[in-house]
Order: sequence, then structure tokens, then C-alpha cells
Amino acid sequence: MRRLAPSIVVLLAIALVTVARSGHEMSVYPSYYPHEIEIRTLAPAQAAGLLRDNKIQAYIGDLTPADWPDFIRPVESLGSFVVVRTNPQSGLATDAAATCALVETVIHEMAGRGGAFVFHPYPVTPLHGDYLYHADLAAAAQARFLHAASDRPAFDRRLKIKTSGSPTQNLIRPEWSARDGDWDAEIVEVGAAGLVASATVAINGWVGPPWLRNGWFQAERLLADTIPDPERKQRVASDLTQLTSGDIDGLAARINLERDLVTALTSGCGTMVAGYTVKREYVSAEYSAGIENIGYDAISGLHSPMFLRTVKLKDFPWNGWLALGIDVPPTAAWNPIGGVTDRFGRLMWDAVGDSALIPSPYEAGWMLNRISDVRGGQ
Repeated sequence: MRRLAPSIVVLLAIALVTVARSGHEMSVYPSYYPHEIEIRTLAPAQAAGLLRDNKIQAYIGDLTPADWPDFIRPVESLGSFVVVRTNPQSGLATDAAATCALVETVIHEMAGRGGAFVFHPYPVTPLHGDYLYHADLAAAAQARFLHAASDRPAFDRRLKIKTSGSPTQNLIRPEWSARDGDWDAEIVEVGAAGLVASATVAINGWVGPPWLRNGWFQAERLLADTIPDPERKQRVASDLTQLTSGDIDGLAARINLERDLVTALTSGCGTMVAGYTVKREYVSAEYSAGIENIGYDAISGLHSPMFLRTVKLKDFPWNGWLALGIDVPPTAAWNPIGGVTDRFGRLMWDAVGDSALIPSPYEAGWMLNRISDVRGGQ
């Protein structure tokens, strides 16, 4: 495996040479970076037409699937976590066992619904870079919810389930719907990108924390505040402190601690993850006017410095015009330390901020943004 390291020697050599002439281009490029990037706020219907007409090359936002031309390609990332929460005031949630029976019944019902919903009753998903550390726990959770419904106690009345609109309203029996009044449980979506954005810190070109894109960290952000048991809450807080302090003896110990943290987060039934949705953004790969070499984040999709630092224009790779659409207008003022912090401004800051590290496209870690010395093995 090749290793990347900062090329201090290369940069010093460039600084010391006053005049250099050559008939060839540099052999190392930090990125395929167009000389002009236009970012426009567009409604989805308007963006769809501009994509078809090659007036924009990508849209950062949700678009309804359509009969696209062959050159319009989807980019898939984690859309949202789908969570089931019980109502503590429900007559069906009288104790821990009854609460678990209620949630398990609802999630079992959701398992066969399909559509935009992916049944996955574990908070670390296959779209997280650290999923392989949790794959056996995720499989066990799935098996638990798929066992025969006859193993659970029957309820003496029809369940009342509150939903928050599509796609959650399609995940239960129509007769269970309880939009108003009393309800036993509710199904809600929690946006994955928003969960990450709320925990992101950007200071002087540094974006963190380092574990921002790990599944265990997002599971903690999603579920920690819903734990009613003080003892389990303390256990979660202790595991989180140890993980974020770095006081861990080796990789195996870290993986075990991450698994223990997620196990503690999911051991109660008051709030449980039932699955997730996949977000699809669209890009133009048209033969000459489109783009290629597209890197994107498995959590935030195209809304990532990885996209702007890797995307390559087909017509003019280094001196062309990249036209992008986004689904929200700018709202935040300039922050002299953190840049611009709203969704529109963060995309703009990704284009001009030149962070030292950017998210790595194939794992939960980070990679160097600048020129690197690639050392081959012996």
C-alpha cells in the first residue's frame, strides 16, 4: 500500500528556485481545480431542467427521481436515520418489557416496506467508514427484529403511530396512523448531514473533530440525549470521554470501546433506530460539457470539500467553468475564524478555504489536500 506524507522538500525546492523553464507540465496536481466556480440557489424543478440542458454540472440537494438522460448520474449518500420513539404517556409503555414489545412490533412492521427506507435497526450503517467493526452487531440486531411476530405479546387494541410525512407515513399500516391526539409511538427522520454539521468545528483551515464521520460518534449524537437511565447515561459518557481523549492502548482496544459505546446506546427501547434513507444527488457526465473523477462524502454527499477538490471538467480540466446549483440561499454572515457557516456558505468556503485536510472518500478518516510525496514500496 502506498503512503502519503507532506512534501516539505518539494515545497522548499520550489521556493529556492528563482527561474525555471520547461516544456512540460508539473507531474503533480493538488486537484483538478477550475478557474471559475459558480454556485447558484435553485429550486429542484429549475435545477432538473438546467441539468438536462448542461447549464449546470451538479445539484447539491434532493431531486425527485425522473426519466433522466443517460448522462445524468446519481450520487448516493446517507440521507437520514429513521428512528422510532415511544410515548412515555402511552398505556402500552407501562414498563421496560412492554416498551420493548411496542417498539419491536413497530420496527418489525416497517421491515418489509422498502421504498426509500432501508431496514437496518443499528445506528452504524454500511455507508459509514467504520461499519466493518460493527457488522456482526448490526446483523444480530436485524435478526432480532425479523423473528416471528408470534414471539411477542399481542396488544389488546390497535396501535396508534405518529408519523412526520413521507416516507415515514408509508412505513406502517394505514389503520395505525395517528396524526392527531393520542399516540403510542412516533416515526421520525433525523438528517445525517445535519447531525454532522451541528458537530462540525472549522477553525483556520482545520475541520473537525477527527471522529466526525465515524458511525459510533454519529450514534452518540443521535441517541445519547434520549437515554433516561442515569447509569447507562454515565456509561455512555465515560466511553465517549475515553474515545475522544485518545487514552486507548491500541487499535483492538479502540474498536472494542467503540462497539461497547454503541451497544450501550442501543440497549434501551425508548428510542431505537429502525433504518435509514439514501439521498440521491445528480451530476452531469455528458461527453464534453459534463464532469468526471467525482469524489464525494458518504454522509454529506456532494456538500463536501472532497467534491470540489476532485471533480474534473471534461472540456477544460484546469481552466474551465464549473456551474453548481444548491437548494438553499445564503443566510450566514462571514465568520473571521470559521469562515461562513450556513449550508450555502460552507460550500463556498470549501471552494476558497483551502483546508489542509479534507475527508477521505473511501474511509472515515482524512487525507492531505496539498501536494504530497508518494513513496513506493521496496
